[in-house]
Amino acid sequence: MTTLAIVESRADRASEHVCEFLRENADWERREDDARPAEDGGGTYYRTEGAELRSFDDLHIELEAPAEAFDCDPDLLVFASRHSGDTGPLLTGHFTGNFGPAEFGGEPDALADAAPNALARLLEAFDEYAPEEYEVGMEGTHHGPTDVGCPSLFAELGSGDEQWDDPAGAEAVARAILALRDVDPHRSRQVVGFGGNHYAPRFERIVRETDWAVGHVAPDWALEAMGHPTAHRDVLERAFDASDAEIALLDGEWPVLEETLADLDCRLVGETWLQEVDGRPLELVDRIEADLGPIADGVRFGDCRADEIRVVDLPADLVETAQGIDPDRVRTIVENHTVAFTTDNGGTRVGSRAAIPASAGDAADDRDGAVGDERDADTSDPRRAIVDDLAAVLETKFDAVRLEAGAVVAEETAFDPKLAREAGVPEGPKFGALADGEPVTVDGETVSPERVLTERTRRFPI
Repeated sequence: MTTLAIVESRADRASEHVCEFLRENADWERREDDARPAEDGGGTYYRTEGAELRSFDDLHIELEAPAEAFDCDPDLLVFASRHSGDTGPLLTGHFTGNFGPAEFGGEPDALADAAPNALARLLEAFDEYAPEEYEVGMEGTHHGPTDVGCPSLFAELGSGDEQWDDPAGAEAVARAILALRDVDPHRSRQVVGFGGNHYAPRFERIVRETDWAVGHVAPDWALEAMGHPTAHRDVLERAFDASDAEIALLDGEWPVLEETLADLDCRLVGETWLQEVDGRPLELVDRIEADLGPIADGVRFGDCRADEIRVVDLPADLVETAQGIDPDRVRTIVENHTVAFTTDNGGTRVGSRAAIPASAGDAADDRDGAVGDERDADTSDPRRAIVDDLAAVLETKFDAVRLEAGAVVAEETAFDPKLAREAGVPEGPKFGALADGEPVTVDGETVSPERVLTERTRRFPI
């Protein structure tokens, strides 16, 4: 079981307010520690299942190794704190450290051990408990302490006097902190963030929308304070070590930083990559990108899961025609039957190649008959399933669709402009009326829609 240490600062009235509700919202055992001064976390403290709460005289940012004050040997430490700023009612969380000078506690160029999974859980709890008027967010890494003694994070009530004294806001933070009991500080998928705003919306999206957690984030201002990246490789390396991560997400244009990160042997990815990969095995992702193409170039993942893949060509003409009829349905069809697939037009259109499970059987493509009669004939072959489902899309526009040897054949009876011209119909509105199935009159003669229809057959190679 993960053990949680909670730090209260008597110099922070919002911290005291939150901790009042902490003591009210759990069954605490009151204890005494005579071996440590009361101002340093000794004296009266509190224990409950999975958590220990101690109070300190100093502000949180001035504490050094506060985890040492706790008897519970904590796995995770949370600072119950105020948030100051011009942001209105806000509940926020962040990690501590300095990518450059130490203006507000801690050591320069030093970062505390982060708890990415705990921050993700804190945001979820804030969402659950926050009063209606409060926003919820995460911040970039800033201020001290940089030496905590275990993974840690700040849970903050902000952003001014009114909120620091607000019982509803204080109780929301208290309940969110209690939700961190038995929460592991880390998860298997974690990234470090560089760039962007202090309130880190891009990195918050990753936390909220994917299986990835985000550790330390160096916003634009922190990178500027840090100085030239190549001269501060040690603090960059520390960001990965303290976040237990090997992957970086860069927000904005920082070419020298990007070069330095490449030299650190970390993996630099984009937001789309993280969104697409989500919880998929990274070994599979590497194979997809090697065999099918980069996610950055438009490769997208489908719903199939497979340990091994093979790349196949999609029936290009069939896909294109079906997309002209119902592009959303075509996208769903391809997603349902593939591990991954290429896209065109900025990811909006299905492309020409796909990765399918390597174990999928090779269906015979030379069976004749109505598509509707054979649609469930071989569900083990994704290629055949895609063809069958795309043929069903054609059926919504064409009069008849059937599967022949090596092709889908579609037949339709449609308006023929040539026949209309031969009948003396001028191009323009009357062409449109005939195409819509309405008769028109030309020089006193009625031209029926049936007179200008022709039968067409289209073959879509598969």
